[in-house]
Amino acid sequence: MTKRILSSMLCISLVLLFSCPVCAQPNGDTVSLSASAISAQSAVLIDAHDGTVLFEKNARTKMGMASTTKIMTALVVADSCDLNVSVEIDARAVGVEGSSIYLTAGERLTVEQLLYALLLASANDAAVALALHVCESVEAFADKMNEKANALGLTDTRFVNPHGLYDEAHYTTAYDLAIISKEALKNETVKKIASTYKTTIPLCNGEGTRVLVNHNKMLKLYDGAIGVKTGFTKKTGRTLVSAAERDGLRLIAVTLNAPSDWNDHTLMLDYGFENYTRMTFFKAGEFRYALGICGGKEEYAVLTNSNPIELTLKKEHGKENHTVETCSRFICAPINAEAELGRVVFECDGQTVSSPLIAVCDIPMQEEKSFFEKIFGASK
Repeated sequence: MTKRILSSMLCISLVLLFSCPVCAQPNGDTVSLSASAISAQSAVLIDAHDGTVLFEKNARTKMGMASTTKIMTALVVADSCDLNVSVEIDARAVGVEGSSIYLTAGERLTVEQLLYALLLASANDAAVALALHVCESVEAFADKMNEKANALGLTDTRFVNPHGLYDEAHYTTAYDLAIISKEALKNETVKKIASTYKTTIPLCNGEGTRVLVNHNKMLKLYDGAIGVKTGFTKKTGRTLVSAAERDGLRLIAVTLNAPSDWNDHTLMLDYGFENYTRMTFFKAGEFRYALGICGGKEEYAVLTNSNPIELTLKKEHGKENHTVETCSRFICAPINAEAELGRVVFECDGQTVSSPLIAVCDIPMQEEKSFFEKIFGASK
């Protein structure tokens, strides 16, 4: 009987161990995430600072993106427009299929208000209204979206509309969408709107109020969530881009065709935060290096890093090393403050980060001595 009980307990323990999607060490640090634990057909988790892939599952497979399209729409609009400009709603933006805030032809809303409708209510009519404000046609705006994707180096993405309604020629990959989102979150306007849970905008030129509630449940479900966008069509399935930030580490998770997207994103973000950390070796202006000077009032020029020196690393990372690169061992005076005179490169576990090195202050040339000073020494 005792053997049967022990055998049963062992079997239960093994089932619990191998059914757990995230395997942990005794100290509680998560060390692995199984692709089979993610319901999505395609998924990726990246570091939002440098785009390093921390986890992936079919991340380069071309797929439909549904309303996560609107991340690029928002980025193009925010980069192109004054947020306070009033937009008269074009008749072509009225009655667009799918999610809507029921715009009427001729009513006026600001660019910023339409962006809130775009990212919170996922309004397809707002997407068209914004596209027609920027360009003469939806097709011309899609060209601008593709130009932006090309500028980001993305070769597996193509846009044909600003809202994401299904079109077989409209596609992306989980990786490309993560890079688009990384770029979008650099824009403070997009970041602020995408992280807003609820707001209001006018209805029909002030005749009432539209209440906009963000479709992204991660803002309420996940500690540190800052966006980004949900999506769904019958042909693409559920799509989601989420981002979260803790202790200086910002992560972006993407799933395409994910039946259990909220759970997928929780697993991926947990994996990222439990395994990785954002290391700041030197803030801007903290690193110091002395470079020899010829013909100057000082023997050395003090150089410092103009950019922060930071890396995203595994919590159990190795020792960092750094090298300083300058054009020569000495430099001739005069030297102007903030002149770029070299570069410092930090490396750890195969990851590298660099910053220009600039002069801390002006260093003039040494004044040439007179004939008598050279013979008799400095004058008194």
